[in-house]
Amino acid sequence: MLKNPSAYGLHACIAMLKNSKREIKHVVLREGDDRRYAEVLTLAQNRGIQIKRQTQESIDQDYPGLVHQGVLLWAKALPEFDEGDLKSLLAALEHPAFILILDGVTDPHNLGACLRSADASGVDMVIIPKDKSASMTPVVAKVSSGASETVPLVRVVNLARSIQALQALGVWVYGACGETKQSLFDLDAKGPIALVLGAEGEGLRRLTREKCDGLYAIPMLGSVASLNVSVAAGISMYEVRRQRLS
Repeated sequence: MLKNPSAYGLHACIAMLKNSKREIKHVVLREGDDRRYAEVLTLAQNRGIQIKRQTQESIDQDYPGLVHQGVLLWAKALPEFDEGDLKSLLAALEHPAFILILDGVTDPHNLGACLRSADASGVDMVIIPKDKSASMTPVVAKVSSGASETVPLVRVVNLARSIQALQALGVWVYGACGETKQSLFDLDAKGPIALVLGAEGEGLRRLTREKCDGLYAIPMLGSVASLNVSVAAGISMYEVRRQRLS
């Protein structure tokens, strides 16, 4: 069986090719339509990366089910950040920290969507637990549309302990919880802040909730009781950005 690619799709592959920290092994491109792949070709050729050409039928046969857009890429994994890197990551910032913490988000599509919104809204890092959480996969890279290459992903063994470490470093931590009365829009988000969102359906774990400095809810005006975690994360992150831009 052929080894699955590290990334597929135009945006995900271009983002990896632009990341100088990525060691790229080779790229597979669909035959023909070179104008569509001009940026991929230029980036790969400038870095001396091997390009292999295959027909559409051959790619579909080798990698069934992938929405690859005619481009696939194989690369070595990036070095991972863990809780030991939190202090240095924060020290490198020249502005109040803006962090997203995901407590047990297991759907790779949701993780990818959260990373995409995190990149767009200026989040400095995304923290996830090592266990019972989606990890970095080609699906996450594809859905994130390249954001997985730009937003530091920190995988921690003990999420509650990492929250306490952030608090000791001056970061205020707020968890999303539909039952609380405090609105997202009442938070003071201009200082160092971390937003914590829980797993799909289950929300924040008890211990995670207890470690937060406070809880907030997104006002719901319609008939639905809750939002998808990636949608809730996007709304929350852009409220922080709105306050900082105002």
